[in-house]
Amino acid sequence: MARYTDASCRQCRRIGEKLFLKGERCYSPRCAIERRRRTPGDRIPRRRRSSDWALQLREKQKARFTYGVLERQFRNYFEMARERPGITGDILLQLLESRLDNVVYRLSFADSRKQARQLVNHGHFRVNDRRMDIPSYLIQPGDVITWKSVNGSVPEYVQLLTEGLPKRPVPSWLRLDVGALTGEVASFPETTEIDTGIDARLIVEFYSK
Repeated sequence: MARYTDASCRQCRRIGEKLFLKGERCYSPRCAIERRRRTPGDRIPRRRRSSDWALQLREKQKARFTYGVLERQFRNYFEMARERPGITGDILLQLLESRLDNVVYRLSFADSRKQARQLVNHGHFRVNDRRMDIPSYLIQPGDVITWKSVNGSVPEYVQLLTEGLPKRPVPSWLRLDVGALTGEVASFPETTEIDTGIDARLIVEFYSK
């Protein structure tokens, strides 16, 4: 399976803003945006006004980098959103938010979406009491996400990862049970609750040409 293997901080520098891809490091002075604001590469880019196409491409790349999705899979999400009734951009963001790895991140079970993807890949989570190791699995209202238990209790590393829950505000479309270390999907995510700062309208314009 193809995946991005370069440094995550290069993606933030390419976009020019924090995408919070490295968890706690993004909130510290070690953040790449704080240390080196210019884009990656040896050459210093010339300052010039970005075209409409460049702005649309930047927004599409920003969404891809934020959710850790490669180009072909992102295009499939867009086609899926375009076929559904409603506003295409809003549906696209809802689909991205409904990924299992993103839900694990939103529930504060992981420090970043990349870490959440790895945990899901390794089979550490169950959805509706069924083992699920597909990060792109789209959750539905009523789904319950739980940690995989060993002999009736969660392993020690899970207790370390989840210490101090919730580490971030949990959106209202999710319900977190701190004591049981479980999460429930109350509804589909609303676009007003998605705090990634992505302008889906520009993405729709990019793919509409």
